Amino acid sequence: MSDLIQLIYSSQPFGFDDAAMNGILMTARRNNPRDAITGALICRQDVYLQLLEGPQAAVEARYRSIARDNRHLDVVQRVSRPVAERLFPNWAMRDDPARSWMWTAKEIDDGALDRAAPDDFIAVFTRLAAEID
Repeated sequence: MSDLIQLIYSSQPFGFDDAAMNGILMTARRNNPRDAITGALICRQDVYLQLLEGPQAAVEARYRSIARDNRHLDVVQRVSRPVAERLFPNWAMRDDPARSWMWTAKEIDDGALDRAAPDDFIAVFTRLAAEID
């Protein structure tokens, strides 16, 4: 039995700018291969939506670290599930601006993330993974 999981969380960026984003990505791309974590980060000024996948203990430890990171506000775990395979096996951390087919800033302000089902979050990343060469 594999102990591979996917964990998706959302947060509100604090101090979002290119330098903060580059710092997050550089750290993830350095540390994730060491911990066998892959995933994707969708970001814009009003939302981070991230999928982490890998060994359960490593993913949960990374999530706890992110939840303590002062660059994130209102960190909420949206999905945690065992999986047989990764969506982003070749990406230490794929980054992508938030897509037009995702929730709008107004929808997020109006609580769309809190009303979304786990399958809605999984669908966002499944769609992103399908776009990758």
